[in-house]
Amino acid sequence: MYVGHFLSRWGARMWEFSVGLYMINILPDSLLFTAIYGVVEAASTALFGPAVGTLVEKIPHKQVLRMWLLIRSLSFLVAGGAVAALLVYFGPSSHKSVSFMGLVVITNISGAISVLSTLAGTILIEREWVVVISHGRPPEELAEMNSTVRRIDLICKLFAPVLTGFIISFVSLVASAVTLALWNVLSVWLEYWLWITVYHGFPALSESRERRHVEEVSSFSIESSMVESSSWRRKMAECLSKTLCFDAWIVYFNQDVVLPGVALALLYFTVLSFGTLMTATLEWKGIPAYIIGIARGISAIIGIMATVVYPILHSRISTLRTGLWSIWTQWCFLLICLASIWVSNGIASAWILMGGVAASRLGLWMFDLGVTQLMQDQVSEADRCIVGGVQSSLQSFLDLLTYVMGLIVSDPRDFGQLVILSFILVSSAATLYSVHCYRVRKHLIHFDKIFAKISWLINSL
Repeated sequence: MYVGHFLSRWGARMWEFSVGLYMINILPDSLLFTAIYGVVEAASTALFGPAVGTLVEKIPHKQVLRMWLLIRSLSFLVAGGAVAALLVYFGPSSHKSVSFMGLVVITNISGAISVLSTLAGTILIEREWVVVISHGRPPEELAEMNSTVRRIDLICKLFAPVLTGFIISFVSLVASAVTLALWNVLSVWLEYWLWITVYHGFPALSESRERRHVEEVSSFSIESSMVESSSWRRKMAECLSKTLCFDAWIVYFNQDVVLPGVALALLYFTVLSFGTLMTATLEWKGIPAYIIGIARGISAIIGIMATVVYPILHSRISTLRTGLWSIWTQWCFLLICLASIWVSNGIASAWILMGGVAASRLGLWMFDLGVTQLMQDQVSEADRCIVGGVQSSLQSFLDLLTYVMGLIVSDPRDFGQLVILSFILVSSAATLYSVHCYRVRKHLIHFDKIFAKISWLINSL
């Protein structure tokens, strides 16, 4: 399972790093194409995320595997080919031609489809299989499995951008696009074999799906016997509800862990990450692609450290308190990014920004693991995939707003305005999670223990 996850995440992380650099080179001196791609990608997940979660919940896991891997590989192949054609056959002066815009549209659509297919795999593995495999074992094992899965993702986030950055810097952008396309076509066969081996190796995975199927059939039979007929208006309303997945959102907002989920989602409304907007801005400031890749790799190393620290901290202070300490740790490190705005030297400002973002990953990834485990522990088996789909949709909607702000503030010289907005939203997320902790625990800090230790120190002196 871990090897399959590594292969899946490697291709996704290559594209995530590269697409911002492709767009800033296709249309130099503007974040417009970068922001448009981000809007399309995030909007597709925001709109269709709940539907993807519901689909994973309803259809057999084998079918999910086939659809996920086939659609993802084909979409990355098309996206890589379109980018290569844009870079080879078109220059910056060609951006008004029909064929140029057609290839840009193809790149955006295929990229969005690849993200949706990847989301299906993420929900299946991280929200469903990990929980089923660890069922009946101590909670520490689930925490360790979550940490391992996240660690693999961060290892890919470490090495994939570094390798891609070197290919871009020392070979060409076209070579990196071709490499991306070939990787996804050649690795898919091994991936499928690995995942299907895991599926057959744990009978509980198929039993979990069959048990939910029986529950759905029983529920449907009861509802059918109670409702013999309905008007066309009611049928239209039900059709609209299913299309927009209103029921999935209702399920999500009825969960006890909705505030931690919303807090985690707010962290996606930010440019304070090595995403496409920040990557494009750093390149505009004069930071070479391979340096950005190395900085992103250092960020991933710190994230990997977070996956090692999380199980240790979790075993001592519980999931809820681990999340509280983590989110405020991230907030403290982001103060460095806020300070970078007022550094006049562009290169120095870029280095300070990269340093603050990299350091903040320690708190971010521990918080992500904490919220994920809260949801795994407190969301029922029947709702797990649905809640996971809505959570991804909400995160993508807020990510979408980041790119909308990138469209509004598209001049890289005004990037500081986006940094300030991002810091405010991280502060809001930390406050929201603190409110949830207070509602559950009726306090945030053990002041009585702190005062007792202070008194002991004073008396001992």
